Amino acid sequence: MTVKHIEAIEGGSLEGASAQDRAASSLPCGRFAGRSEFAQLVRDALACAAREGWREIIVSDATFEDWPLGERALAEPLQAWARAGRKFTMLAQRYDEVSRRHARFVTWRRTWAHIVECRRCVVADPLDLPSAIWSPVWALRRLDLERSTGVCGNEPERRLQIKESLDEWLRKSTSGFPASTLGL
Repeated sequence: MTVKHIEAIEGGSLEGASAQDRAASSLPCGRFAGRSEFAQLVRDALACAAREGWREIIVSDATFEDWPLGERALAEPLQAWARAGRKFTMLAQRYDEVSRRHARFVTWRRTWAHIVECRRCVVADPLDLPSAIWSPVWALRRLDLERSTGVCGNEPERRLQIKESLDEWLRKSTSGFPASTLGL
């Protein structure tokens, strides 16, 4: 897929920037460093997604243990974002830390199971699975998990590169982290 192809899918180039493109430009572009800056970028991205109605979000991490998913500051924008026609895809190697650390997110996921798809890639080395957020208008990728450093931005090339990487991992994944468990 080329940059021009992804721009056509998303409804045009940045020259004729849509409202979503302009909103995403309010999110930072460039390098970030540190856990607190990473966590704030996650919060800001999901708040922007709720405000601007991003139609699709993909999040990926081996365990999501150091993501702020359980915070009230994240639960409220996710709730505001969720509605019919939206899609939230989550990719992890394992979900035990999500269940253990992010109770608010688990509750939200259960409520919105019809728009949330959780995928699991058990064959992935935790260091190889991307730690990223992708949307049609903005993307983020952590390059060094230990120091929580990475890059983010709304450039079509960056979004395309992250999307292609995530698509490759999603092809290797299976359904995981069910919204509820049935038992007798």
